Amino acid sequence: MASNRHLGRIVALQSLYEYEFRHTPDAPVDIDVVIARNMDRYKDDIGDAAFVGELARGVIDSVEKLDEVLQPLAPDWPLAQVARIDRNILRIGLYELLYRQEDVPARVAINEAVELAKSFGSDNSSKFINGVLGTAYRTLVEDQTDGNTSEV
Repeated sequence: MASNRHLGRIVALQSLYEYEFRHTPDAPVDIDVVIARNMDRYKDDIGDAAFVGELARGVIDSVEKLDEVLQPLAPDWPLAQVARIDRNILRIGLYELLYRQEDVPARVAINEAVELAKSFGSDNSSKFINGVLGTAYRTLVEDQTDGNTSEV
């Protein structure tokens, strides 16, 4: 069975995918309702339900900044043209790299995103995700001298 956090990331990814698919200015979707419904199936297996909510809400709250940072990391692939599932995996991975460093090591954030891509993306998704997040790590995290990436 997947670890609690890995399973939590799967539920967060499912929730973000559904949210992006269904949410419009004319028909807003409450992410907390989506998360609760998706969590219901796994409530006995995910010990840290707060992690799922914090991750999904954190990505949604930071989505504009995340997309702004992601676009130059993959200049040949406009973010709007990247598959929705891959786009959300990239957002989760980048969010954890930039804003969750104190409890998620960079290597774990990248590896988890690659594993999500292997499970839910296309044949080349994992290589693409690994390349983009590896570049993000090298340019945004590793090179930082003060270790504080919340300013990104």
